[in-house]
Amino acid sequence: MAAVNLSLMAIKGTSLLQWKPTERSTGFGKMRNSVMPVSRGLRVKCMAEANPQPKESVTPSPQSTTPISPPPPPPPKKVSTKFGDVFAFGGPAPETINGRLAMLGFVSALGVEIASGRDLFSQLASGGVPLFLGSAVLLTIASVIPMFKGVSTESKSQAIMSSGAEMWNGRFAMIGLIALALTEYLKGGPLIS
Repeated sequence: MAAVNLSLMAIKGTSLLQWKPTERSTGFGKMRNSVMPVSRGLRVKCMAEANPQPKESVTPSPQSTTPISPPPPPPPKKVSTKFGDVFAFGGPAPETINGRLAMLGFVSALGVEIASGRDLFSQLASGGVPLFLGSAVLLTIASVIPMFKGVSTESKSQAIMSSGAEMWNGRFAMIGLIALALTEYLKGGPLIS
């Protein structure tokens, strides 16, 4: 208790020679405080021990100095080749195929519009449907064959041409194709004249 009082007095800036007990009034009369001086603000300072006890040192045994080889990498995740799994809602085929078709459709619709000045609906009305269906069947077959062999799009990803970039480009192409059709419908003509 004395060490705490001395440290608190040192924090407050008083010494034992200057300190005198004070009296403080309470509801029951005056009470003499002989332990600590009265202060309005109290700051407590915690400090670590100056000489901590040393820990026991463990010397490595000759057996533990041999290098430990890292664990082998986990085997690649097996991809299901069942028709229901490939074409499931969360499966790889629907978004991959729809994204690739949307990229092809968006770029070809804008290209034909720039070259001929015809909007998307007039392109489809003047013989574009058979061309679209033929390219859709060809692209679908080309996309599904590797999936049924167990090859995932992630396994063929590279730094720039990644499967994630293909998914996002396909999503943006889907939105772009719908926005192009809606804009041309509301405008009543081609977007690019």
